Amino acid sequence: MKLLIVAVGHKMPAWVNEGYTEYAKRMPREARIELVEIKPEKRAGGKTREQVHEAERQRIVAALPANCELLALDERGQEWSTLELAEALKGWMQGGRDVAFVIGGADGLHPELKRRAGRLWSLTRLTLPHGLVRVVLAEQLYRAATVIQNHPYHRE
Repeated sequence: MKLLIVAVGHKMPAWVNEGYTEYAKRMPREARIELVEIKPEKRAGGKTREQVHEAERQRIVAALPANCELLALDERGQEWSTLELAEALKGWMQGGRDVAFVIGGADGLHPELKRRAGRLWSLTRLTLPHGLVRVVLAEQLYRAATVIQNHPYHRE
């Protein structure tokens, strides 16, 4: 099983890459995180939001493993506690299917990706920079893994 963070955006600041890498390297062998960066669609030429969404949707779909569990990160999605995420992670690990967490571009995700997702998940109701979402998501996946392993990183 792989945990994929499929994120629209590339050329992130060093602090984003360092933060993501720090938590990704801490993950246990059975729940590795892999980052897949999707090139954002250029807005040149008067492209509409729908055209940008469609181009990014196609790139995201091409990057997804077959039969993966898909979660779309969206500020309007359901919020989870860390313990709820840990329970979900435990289930994904037992099920063995790859899980893809999709982070959209500047205009969010194409509506079709949101419909296709098994769950819309909100890290927070706040609007966050997309690079920061990568770091927070990686940290929360690491934290959930430590809960499963009864490691003292997370305290209740």
